Amino acid sequence: MTEGNVIEPEPRANRKRRPMDRRWLALLLVCAAQLMIVLDGTIVNVALPAIQGSLAFSETALSWVVNAYLLTFGGFLLLGGRAGDLFGRRRVFAAGLALFTLASLLCGLAGSQAVLVAARALQGVGGAIIAPAALSIIITTFKDPKERARAMGIWGFVVSGGASIGVLLGGVLTQTMGWPWIFFVNIPVGLVAFALCRPLLDPDPKPDLSGGFDLPGAFLVTASIVAAVYAIVGAGTNPPAVTVLLLFGSAALMVGFLTVERRAKAPLVPPGVFARSPNLAASNVIMALAVVGMVGWFFFSALYLQRVLGYDSLATGLAYLPATIALGAISQGPSAWAVNRFGMKPTILGGLSMMAFGLLLFARAPVGGSFLLDVLPGMLILGVGAAFAFMAVILASTTGVPENEAGLASGLVNTSQQMGGALGLAALAAVAAYTAVLAGPNPDAVAALNSGYHAAFLAGAVCVLVGVLIAATLLKFAPPGDRAAQPKDPAAH
Repeated sequence: MTEGNVIEPEPRANRKRRPMDRRWLALLLVCAAQLMIVLDGTIVNVALPAIQGSLAFSETALSWVVNAYLLTFGGFLLLGGRAGDLFGRRRVFAAGLALFTLASLLCGLAGSQAVLVAARALQGVGGAIIAPAALSIIITTFKDPKERARAMGIWGFVVSGGASIGVLLGGVLTQTMGWPWIFFVNIPVGLVAFALCRPLLDPDPKPDLSGGFDLPGAFLVTASIVAAVYAIVGAGTNPPAVTVLLLFGSAALMVGFLTVERRAKAPLVPPGVFARSPNLAASNVIMALAVVGMVGWFFFSALYLQRVLGYDSLATGLAYLPATIALGAISQGPSAWAVNRFGMKPTILGGLSMMAFGLLLFARAPVGGSFLLDVLPGMLILGVGAAFAFMAVILASTTGVPENEAGLASGLVNTSQQMGGALGLAALAAVAAYTAVLAGPNPDAVAALNSGYHAAFLAGAVCVLVGVLIAATLLKFAPPGDRAAQPKDPAAH
């Protein structure tokens, strides 16, 4: 062997090792940003009484501390996803981080109701820019299927477990340092993440806007989603006629959007995206149904713990730790292993089935229940099922999507999560309230409440089981290991 042949393997190994380390650091960066977004969806709930006392919110106005964030976050997700494809993912991700961090500072400094609500809306816009960009960065950075599954498992844990962490962190920060710190905690994370964007994330190509930017389509779809989210989050306070008008308006705007997309030179949602990725539509529906079950479980189990079992906010947050630990343990390896060993479809079916079983266990939790017998088993089963299901569904929704449409696919799956959560929670809350009323004049108000929670858990389980049916009949994948029959993944080339 020549001298050149002897020393050649070392630089090759170095060249392979450096990108590997950098890619996993990039994953930690986008996961940290995603965690900020997920936390802000729940961390505020625990602090609402303190915010109300500090800024003199009425009961009706207080809901907009949450709704303002949901409204803009849900409305701008699709636009944020497409912007990443057109203008560059690193560029858009960094802009979203800057906006979200600035909005967090404004929230913490808010001295009036109007400033806080406006800053929360700005936070939602920043989150809608970050979330799809973060997911598309993972999709395009990890091209090997096994590595992508592992990366998506970590990302899935952040998405699924962040809500539980938010409840605990919100209780601790509010009780020890005051409610502004639930927003100030984002600032150092946001600043460090922004500073690391350039060294860790791949540079963006020059933006290609030769076909123009679909401004009419962007306006119509954003307005349609905003109107739908506003109708949902305001259903409890707005007159029924207003809710109906908003939903009709949302539908009309969506029809207008679809009409514009057929004629646009560079459409926001290319008409053939679902044809090129046959599992994309089914995966988004499955995601929405799974989120209905997950959000319903989280919301009504917290109410069960507090209003039925008498837990305070901090004890409620601590009660979710076992489920969070289960999510973390499964997401860090077993979920990726299951996808690589059995395939995406069996993993989705198994995970969703476990989620439905966990919800059914909660549907029988009695008034005088105990944590170990009536709460912990359902939490663990549902947490483990969610760790398998969510990661596999996200993989299914992005497999086979061309790289130049990864942001769009990410925006679609994020929008499905947001709309599924908003629509599902509103529907489950109505089911719970109606069932409690049907319980009739009951001297035991707690028992009436619990009957409503049971109905909500059952309805959530039904939604998840519908997701199982859709996954079983509509998702099409080659068996694991059948490389010749695997659908080509343009993102991997």
